[in-house]
Amino acid sequence: MAKESNSKNDSLKIVILIGIIVLIALLITIIVILLKKDKPVEERPRNVVVTEDNVEEVYQEISERATNRETAPGFYTVTMNPTWHFKAGEDVSYDAVVENVEGNTNDVYFDIVLESDESIVLYESPIIPRGGKLKDIAFDEKLEVGTYPCVVIYHLVDENQQSVSTLRVTLTIIVEE
Repeated sequence: MAKESNSKNDSLKIVILIGIIVLIALLITIIVILLKKDKPVEERPRNVVVTEDNVEEVYQEISERATNRETAPGFYTVTMNPTWHFKAGEDVSYDAVVENVEGNTNDVYFDIVLESDESIVLYESPIIPRGGKLKDIAFDEKLEVGTYPCVVIYHLVDENQQSVSTLRVTLTIIVEE
């Protein structure tokens, strides 16, 4: 009977010891979680979805950040308005602007293609050096009145003017008359 009592006491001690270990693990987990919550949150949200309602605000923030820091090599900070307007299909756009900010590391040129058929190239830009700006953009062919969903394909070039990488950005072209 004494052996049975010792066995029960040993089992009880093991259960209590396991309980204490589990409680300590829970306390450590809770402390770690609470400490993570106290860390400062980044100043800007990540993965912002750009909509028609916030496009100007996001554009302004990106422009400010681009002028305040240098872009990592091989990357490109896009500085352009997302919608270009033309009074008529053969006119120069009155609000199309593309800038290659000084903080970028490469010169760049771009092609504008239709989103629905990328074999149709609407515009081929000259090379824009770092710190350069392109405006007064007109297309070689007349566009009919309407809205054209497009893609701007940026080509980052090296010192030999060879394309080293590309970047694709959506663009809406609106021909008014």
